[in-house]
Formats: sequence, C-alpha cells, structure tokens
Amino acid sequence: MPAQADNSPRVDYEPDPRQQPVCIVGAGAAGLITAHVLLQDGFTDVQVLTRDAAVGGVWMDGRVYPGVQTNSVHNQFSFSAMPMVEDASGSRLTGLDVQHYMATFAARFLEGKIRFNREVVQIRREDEDWLVDVRSMIGGVAETLRYTRVVVCTGGCSNPRVPESLSPAAAVAAGFIGPIVHTQDFAARQKEILVATKPGQDALGVVIVGGRRSAQDLSAYLANQGRKVSMVFNGTDSVIASRRRMPDFIRKSRLLSLFSPHPELRTWLERFLHTTWLGSKLVAAFWSCLDSEAHVALKIPSDSPLHGPTTFWNVANDEDTPTPGSMRFHALVNAGKISLVAPAHVDGFASDGRSVVLDNGEVLAADAVVLATGYDSSWAGLFDEKTRKELGIERRSPPPHTIRYRWDYKSLENGPHTAADAEAPGPAFVRGLVPARNIFRRDFAVNGAVLTAHNAMSCEVSAHWISAYFLRDALLLPSTMEQALEHGERQAQWMRQRYPGLLNSLNESYSTMAAVWDGPQWIDGLLEDMGLPIMRSGGNWLTWPFKVVRVQEVATLKEERDAQRTQVRIAKGRGRSARMYSKKP
Repeated sequence: MPAQADNSPRVDYEPDPRQQPVCIVGAGAAGLITAHVLLQDGFTDVQVLTRDAAVGGVWMDGRVYPGVQTNSVHNQFSFSAMPMVEDASGSRLTGLDVQHYMATFAARFLEGKIRFNREVVQIRREDEDWLVDVRSMIGGVAETLRYTRVVVCTGGCSNPRVPESLSPAAAVAAGFIGPIVHTQDFAARQKEILVATKPGQDALGVVIVGGRRSAQDLSAYLANQGRKVSMVFNGTDSVIASRRRMPDFIRKSRLLSLFSPHPELRTWLERFLHTTWLGSKLVAAFWSCLDSEAHVALKIPSDSPLHGPTTFWNVANDEDTPTPGSMRFHALVNAGKISLVAPAHVDGFASDGRSVVLDNGEVLAADAVVLATGYDSSWAGLFDEKTRKELGIERRSPPPHTIRYRWDYKSLENGPHTAADAEAPGPAFVRGLVPARNIFRRDFAVNGAVLTAHNAMSCEVSAHWISAYFLRDALLLPSTMEQALEHGERQAQWMRQRYPGLLNSLNESYSTMAAVWDGPQWIDGLLEDMGLPIMRSGGNWLTWPFKVVRVQEVATLKEERDAQRTQVRIAKGRGRSARMYSKKP
C-alpha cells in the first residue's frame, strides 16, 4: 500500500497516550489480548467492558454448547504470555478447554480491569473524547463513561441472526408449539430442547436450520442423545481431515499458507506457485489432494451434499483424524443418525403447529427448531448514524463493472462462478484494524474482525500494531486519507477475487479482511508496518515452508518495539543537535 513512516517528532505539550483512558469493548480473545498488550506497554487506565458475566466471548461459560470444538489445528489457541499445554494425541480443543484458558488468562493478567455485566449501548465522539453509554445488565443502571481511545473487540458472532419467517413471533402466529432456539442460546436452553424432543423413532425430532460448523456440532450432540435430527441447508463449509494425523511440518507450518496466494508475494517460491502455469498446477493438485484425503477419511461420498466446495476457495472445518467408533458428525451421518435435507431452505412454519415448510413445498415435522443461521454485525447498535459515517464503518455500494485492482495470478484462474464483482464490500479499513476515514486521529481501532485460521496469533500481533498506533510509534501508514481509502478498496477487491461470494455471507463486523489460509503472510504485513522482522519461524531457503509456526515467535514484540522506539528517539536527538550546532552565529 502507498505508505510512509510516521516519524514526525512529538510536540512537547502533547499528553502522553499512556496516561489517557482506553476503553476496550468485548472480553473475548481479541479484547483480552488487546488489554494485556496495552497494559504491558505502560497504559495506566485500561478498562474492558463486557455485557457478559464472564470472559471468553463466544467461548464464555454458559454459551459453549455441548460438543463444540475449535477449528484451530492441534491445540493452537493461546497467547505467548501463557502457553497452552498441548495434548500429544493432537485432538482439537473443546469449548470448555478454551473457556478455562480464557478465564485463567484474565485472572492472571487482567485482575480488576474488566467490568462485567455492562452492556455498551452507544459509542459517540464529543470533541476529542469518546463517550460510551453503558447499561448494567443487573438492575439496568445507566451511566456515561469518557475515554480518549476506544478499541472495539466485539467480533462477528455476538448478535444472532434470526430470519423474520423463523422468529418466535412468526412461530406464535403460525401456532408452532415447540421451542425455537438460536445456537448462541443452545447451551442455556439445551434441557428445554431435550424435554421437548423425546428419543425414539416415533418422535417428530429436531430440525436444524443451517449446514456449517455449529449446525454440525449440535446435530451430533442431539443425535448422540438419541434424538431424531434433520439438518436443512443450502451450503456447507469445506473440511480438512486425514486418515492419519498430519505431521506438524504440514499442518502447523507455513506450508498451507505458501500454497494460498496473498496480495504481496514476498518470496520466489510464492511467485513461482501463483504466477506461473506450472506452479498453479502444483497449487491445484495440492488442494485437490487435501480435499480427497478429507473425503476418504470422513467417508463422504461424491454425491453427498457435504461434498462442499474446494478448500482452496472456502473456509474449512478442521476435523483432525477420525477415531474408530467415532460418534462425531460425519460418522453419525454415515450411520443414518442424522438426516441431511439439502439443498433446501426453510421458508417458515406450517399451520399445523408441528412442522416447518421448505422452499420446495415439502413439510418437515419438528418438535423443536434450532437456528444455526449465523450472526448480524455486532456494530449495529453501537454507533449512531453520524458516528458510523464519520468512522466509515458501513458497507459500501458494489463496485462498478470496471475493477481498478486485479491480481494476475495463475492460481486464481477458473475460480467459482459467482457474481463476485457485484458483492458489496465491507467497510474500508487499513490492515483490517483502523477505519480509513479515521486513520490520522489515532483514537479508534478494531481487533478480531479479520477472518483467519490463525486467530490467537493474529489478535496478539494486531494488539501490538494497535498499541504502536496509539503511541504514535514509527509505523508505516498511508500518507493521506485518499491513500487509506484506496487501501481499503484494494483490500475489498482482493477479498472478492480470492474468496468469491464470501463478502456477501459476512457481516460488517467480520469483513474488514479475510486471510483464511494466508494468516502468516498477513501477520508478516503487520510486523513489516512496525519495522520488525518477519517470517520468524526460521529455516533456510529450502526448509522455511516446513518450519512450525508458534505463537512464541511473537513473545518479544514489546521488547523489540521498545528498543526500536529508543533508537528512533536517539536518532531524532542527534538530528536536533546537529541542526542546533550547525546554525551560524
């Protein structure tokens, strides 16, 4: 992106950002690591606000539903300050594992910094400060808090998306007598679902609307409880799995990211793979082998609706290595314990009060309905219209037919046939962290809005980037707002070309950037902005793609940034001295 180092000297009377109050909205992974990094950098007044009664966000106690597991590979879901013990078996973490980790991290590093049961009602700017309207979830007491800087870490999975035709109001109007539960509330209402849906073939069963990760997990849980389950969906995620555990040098290295293109191809090997005919054939063969291995390992027949799009173009679920006698989703489907109704869409409730109507006119009996229908933007109610426009955090109009940016990569040819050019781009952000329109105020940022398979490490490096941004450290940024907006448009066009159709399926608070498989390269971009070494896994010209990527690679970012800041100050001091003594008397 067009950029210049922001090395302008600090004005002597400018307040020290470390002494000014910072608000972090959200106590999930992004919120916790952002607070930790800011505190480590010397910010003295950091406050985390969350409407929840505990930390964790989507992994909070009371929200984690039975059977949920992370999509992180082989237990990689931790921050450098507190390593997570890795299970030698390589099985994925459960939701309870992540919940415990987040709670332990907060207790160890953020004691007294988190205000629970505080719902942020609205965020607005007044002069040079931010006013945050807060309502207590216990008692409803309202207050307005004042901060100098705000970091929004609410993610994209906070506000359940409930289609109007499947809402509780629609159920009442149709006389449907069973419970209707969104996946976010399933953990709290699972007993209600089990009571309403008796086991046995005579029961009507549960209809689960949706075909992605949460729908699959809940289908498996209910089937294992002896319930009759029907899963209705139009599309599903891709999947990664293998008959034998993939060695670390494949699944935990840069290998997958090497075979995934990135806007900047930094190495000759990446350029060979993605810009030459032979390289593109190797890329296609690599991902085809991964897909084939997953289908064989999970016994997914070629005519199954679970035979989703190729992993290269899509988000994927990591199913690791199936174990004999597994009672997980794919095994239960193969055993006939879960019925797949696809491609199909649930239009609404039938008038008999005990079924739903599909788009093909078919009626499907149901004792209960579980909505795995995704989430709306978590920013929807946080900002008034004036603030949204000032920040530029709204979805923009689809681009004209003439596209300004195009990556002539051979590996991106012959992609899925979608109306990708008509997709409405997400908000224009720099690096997925700062709204382009607000880039020079250095008082607002977002963490956790980038879609990537390297979530924990990405959030940690992002937190360092945000702290450097607030501290006015030397940081590569666009030199004008026009360049910042252009960077945002270039980013959106990359997403349209790399993941056709994805922008239309993401909400605004989860669409600032997508680096699904190329997370390591995206992290390198953040490090590059901060003037820090990239590609930290090591290795030589031959072995670097196979070196395991570990979060400990970024454990010393604070010390590196401190040293760099000292060097900049020394250089500025020498420059001022040279100018002073060079003046003629």
